[in-house]
Amino acid sequence: MASTETTAKDAAQDLAGLEAGLDALDAVRVSRTPVRQVLVRKVLPPVVAVALVLVVWQILIWAKVTDDYKLPSPSQVWDEVANAWMQGTLLDYIWTSVSRGLFGFLLALAIGTPLGLLVARVKVVRAAIGPVLSGLQSLPSVAWVPPAVIWLGLKPSMMYAVILLGAVPSIANGLVAGVDQIQPLHLRAGKTLGATGLRGTWHIVLPASLPGYLAGLKQGWAFSWRSLMAAEIIASSPDLGVGLGQLLEQGRETSSMSMVFLAILLILTVGIAIDLLIFSPLERWVLRSRGLLVKN
Repeated sequence: MASTETTAKDAAQDLAGLEAGLDALDAVRVSRTPVRQVLVRKVLPPVVAVALVLVVWQILIWAKVTDDYKLPSPSQVWDEVANAWMQGTLLDYIWTSVSRGLFGFLLALAIGTPLGLLVARVKVVRAAIGPVLSGLQSLPSVAWVPPAVIWLGLKPSMMYAVILLGAVPSIANGLVAGVDQIQPLHLRAGKTLGATGLRGTWHIVLPASLPGYLAGLKQGWAFSWRSLMAAEIIASSPDLGVGLGQLLEQGRETSSMSMVFLAILLILTVGIAIDLLIFSPLERWVLRSRGLLVKN
């Protein structure tokens, strides 16, 4: 009898140990990353890359590979930045373009999302509109600037129209691709649980299609930003203000390469900042919610 009780007790202990081991495997260790490690892994590499670019740039200036008016030195571009800052126009250039780009992107998001759902879920609509969206996505956004100017004039609405025509197809196609990648089992399970219609779209379709949808959003923002720059370069008017595209065009008209380089660097900086502040955190959240990225 005692032997039986001992065996049962040992078995219970072994089972408890096994459960504890499985729990330990499933547990996600969350710890605070040391500041030094963050600096070495995330801050130092881009800083070193920028420093290398500046060094190579300065070496090209010293080597006189081309005329000074064709390739300004880093110090000349920095003087251009300082002058714009002292005049109080630097932030105005940035805000004029960023505000237009973000507002146009939000409009494209509001239009492209329901359009993408409609194309993805209704076969007749997909057959009719799907090829058109793919064709519009491959069309250079700069092609829409001349007709937009003729239709709407030199007004902010013209720029928003160009942004919409460039970004909406990308957002819609991204959502269609995300919906197509949903496993049919998930959709059937949602219907079994009563998630149909708008409820099924909100609780099943959209969450399951997030990876493809997010890729479409990133591409949509890229198209929005490039479309806006094209519109600002081609169409200029005092009523439109001076954005980064107009600044680039002013540099070309006055043959000021330092101004041209300033505009290019600001356009690049805004694009990188939007990706780091908005889309990279969204990507990490989506990956982490699916167990594909462990938070250390």
